[in-house]
Amino acid sequence: MITLLRVDHRLLHGQVAFSWTQYVGADCILIANDSVPGDELRKTTIKLAKPPSVKLVIKNINDSIEAIKSGVTDKYNLFIVVESVNDAWRIASALDEIKSINLGGIKAKEGSKNISKAINLLPTEIEQLQQLVGKGVEVEIRQVPNDRKQLFAECV
Repeated sequence: MITLLRVDHRLLHGQVAFSWTQYVGADCILIANDSVPGDELRKTTIKLAKPPSVKLVIKNINDSIEAIKSGVTDKYNLFIVVESVNDAWRIASALDEIKSINLGGIKAKEGSKNISKAINLLPTEIEQLQQLVGKGVEVEIRQVPNDRKQLFAECV
């Protein structure tokens, strides 16, 4: 079962590894990203942040989608972490199981608009998230579980 899909440009770090993993009751974290699987330094850094009692899987976006569709992840309470809105959009567009997306940290880029603390979105990212909201996916903004939940639709 997918417990949460989170967008965080830092991927796995203490806040995600401990606060969110406990909050959603995850026993497996899937880092879905097209560059990390081929980057040994980033993989090692991510592995160091993993809680000891949680399985960590690192796959590219397409392999992540296929693994979930195949049912191989069904035995886990799966917490998916992606680096970008586009990655979240690709996964949520391919998988009806995604009911909620958490925006936790998206750094400013040229042309991006700050919509909330730590959330900066390009016009194309806003469109992608609006598509998902239109499809019934909840898109919410929180850095940590104890923060007040803000709905994306109320911030744009």
